[in-house]
Amino acid sequence: MKTTTKKIDDGIQISVEGRIDTTNYNEFEKAVYKVLKENTQQIYLDCSGLSYISSSGLRVFLTVQKKMTATGGKFKLFTMQPAIKEIFDISGFSSIFSIYPDLETAKKGK
Repeated sequence: MKTTTKKIDDGIQISVEGRIDTTNYNEFEKAVYKVLKENTQQIYLDCSGLSYISSSGLRVFLTVQKKMTATGGKFKLFTMQPAIKEIFDISGFSSIFSIYPDLETAKKGK
């Protein structure tokens, strides 16, 4: 798993490639928490390279969502692979997260 971050117009984009599972979810968590410490109000998570997510990874997503909501921020996911979207649908997470087809749509979304 690999993560990269970059500043964009109104927030920070995090891109993730590979798998988020029990062996590496803590690396992903550290990368996202580093961004959270910057007090950004918008985090955009590019899921186009995410090939698998375990329950450990979903827990990190949920924690980030709660932290962003508590501070009035937004955590937006975009470009999700169909298999990953299915996991979110089955787990009920699709109703918890703001999921967009692409970055431009995520930027416009409320």
